[in-house]
Amino acid sequence: MRIVVVPSGFKESLSAEEVGQSIARGIKKVNPDHQVTTIPMVDGGEGFVDTITKLKEGKKVKTHVMGPVGKPIESFFGVFEENGLKTAVIEMAAIAGLRHVPQNMRNPLNTTTFGVGETIIKALDIGAERILIGCGDSGTSDGGVGMAQALGVKFLNINGVEIFVNGGGEIDRIHGVDMRYMDARVHLVDIDVAVNWTNLLCGKKGVARVYGPQKGASSENVEQLSNNLEHLARLIKSFKKEDVSLMNGGGASGGLGAGLHGFLNARLHPRFEIIMKYIEISDAIKNADLVITAEGCIDFQTPNGKIPSEVARIAKIHEKPVIAFAGTIGHNAKINYQSGIDAYSSIIPEPTTLENSILDADKWLENCSENALRHIMIGINLGNQMYVTKDVVQ
Repeated sequence: MRIVVVPSGFKESLSAEEVGQSIARGIKKVNPDHQVTTIPMVDGGEGFVDTITKLKEGKKVKTHVMGPVGKPIESFFGVFEENGLKTAVIEMAAIAGLRHVPQNMRNPLNTTTFGVGETIIKALDIGAERILIGCGDSGTSDGGVGMAQALGVKFLNINGVEIFVNGGGEIDRIHGVDMRYMDARVHLVDIDVAVNWTNLLCGKKGVARVYGPQKGASSENVEQLSNNLEHLARLIKSFKKEDVSLMNGGGASGGLGAGLHGFLNARLHPRFEIIMKYIEISDAIKNADLVITAEGCIDFQTPNGKIPSEVARIAKIHEKPVIAFAGTIGHNAKINYQSGIDAYSSIIPEPTTLENSILDADKWLENCSENALRHIMIGINLGNQMYVTKDVVQ
């Protein structure tokens, strides 16, 4: 069999490359002659810099910036040159991702994207002429105001006095925006941002309501964040003359998408549109007998531009069967049958703790893929037997 494995990473556990390796090992246990092609995928979150930089034969630059809870962290960004143009690759998750927020401090009212702005400055310092930013796996919901402050944007209170805004819970303190002191180099570079195109800043499906609880927000926190992000949309409209409240991708990474567009005039793109410029999967899927994908969780949100659904969409163009593995199966996961995933299963074999799930994910993925392939081989053997029997009868 020719099997193509196109996985995402498992947040806080395995990279996309590690997920692919585990699945491939399980397949080879069933039959070492199976031809397995592994193509690790990223969606703008964890692994974005590593994947893009590696493909472009670039390098990683280590940095120290402010983390999401206001303390210095060690981070990085990537850089590569193509056609004489120096491009910096920034991964929001490596700066203000959820993994940088301790469990006992997870409250998006108090986390900041300040480090993202610091990283943009560092990219400009090394002469970047283009900046590519991946939005995903964030631990923040400040609409990018922290990022903007790091770049020199000043926020004013109701009395016109400059204030420092620390997190999404303080956005309502802003009554004026002074853009005069923003680093002027920002206007001299192209900034492209890979986002989940379905993420909105405001409204019933606004980012605070959809993702706030995952970041530790209570129901009261969610309403406060929602109101504050609506306030931010009005502020941006006051100087940019553009409504970002329902802009596609504006809600990415807790509203960082809207902030990057509003303050820096960055261009937002569906993340697969950006990623597919660097990673080719269509031909591999076209020539496969079976496609396997994977992500940490499969639920009702998976069809909204997440890797398993995008892989399935391409597979269905070529009429290929798709199996998806997940750490957890969430609410209304059955909707994924409509997006082209033919079967899905959780890799977790027994009740366990989150800590054990993170530690044992590679072993469970290997076992899960082995079991799935053994089921498939049973089906193939049955089909062959039925064909032979039918031929003999005729």
